[in-house]
Amino acid sequence: MNKITKAVIALAGYGTRFLPATKVQPKEMLPIINKPIIQYLVEELIDSGIKDIIMVTRGQYTLESHFDNNIDLEFHLEESGKVEILKELKELPKKANYVYVRQKKHLPYGNGTPLIVAKNLIKDEEQFVYMFGDDIVKSDIPATKQLIDFAYDHPQKIVLATQEVKKSEINKYGSLDIAQDNVTVRNIVEKPDIDKAPSNFVSFGRYILNQDVVEQLDKRMLGKNNELWLSDAIAQFTKDDKVVALKIKGQWLTTGDPLNFLKTTLTYAKDDPLLWTELKEYINNI
Repeated sequence: MNKITKAVIALAGYGTRFLPATKVQPKEMLPIINKPIIQYLVEELIDSGIKDIIMVTRGQYTLESHFDNNIDLEFHLEESGKVEILKELKELPKKANYVYVRQKKHLPYGNGTPLIVAKNLIKDEEQFVYMFGDDIVKSDIPATKQLIDFAYDHPQKIVLATQEVKKSEINKYGSLDIAQDNVTVRNIVEKPDIDKAPSNFVSFGRYILNQDVVEQLDKRMLGKNNELWLSDAIAQFTKDDKVVALKIKGQWLTTGDPLNFLKTTLTYAKDDPLLWTELKEYINNI
């Protein structure tokens, strides 16, 4: 099995739940403390050994600029003696090969569509990471590294990241039917009715996929709400025991809506003792 060094990040949404803040900037550029959401994802990939990062966008140039050098800013920081942040900003563009591909409007809507866009950048038989742009995982071992290590132990398999959610939330995700070995996925049901979900374990925005999944998606077989769902494509491979799931160790944080975005921000604020002390005092006094 070849090393997994490529990743695709889906960033082509409209961020409608954050309008008007996302009218001219992608949702993934909203900051968690002092770092945009997308940088948390990219750093996770880099720390997991990923070298090539393909971002499927709607042409959001701020994303591209963020992972490029800003000569004027760097000069200002150098003149101001702000050495540490200058070093960080200069190093980020060097840490991976960033590729940007625009998702065209004629393609179907859905979380599987970015893979059709990136199809020609994925080699035959190549395994790669697929990541949703609004899921952060706070963990000691990067979630992507956990998945990659697991994939090496299960060669030629499609690998899903999973965690358990409350039964009341199961209709927001793809529910997994997992065999007694706690690994093999027998089926995946996208956004099921709560009383019809196979389990409370769901797949979330981390996958190890291959060209076979991309080819299945490229058949443009639309599912629930007339969307192109990744889970529908993956479900086709469960029939041959080609799909496995790993229970990720860490805290899965979603940022796709204002409430969960604020929860994620508070979670990261706790890492800064001074910031958290003053913030907590302010919250208690509101």
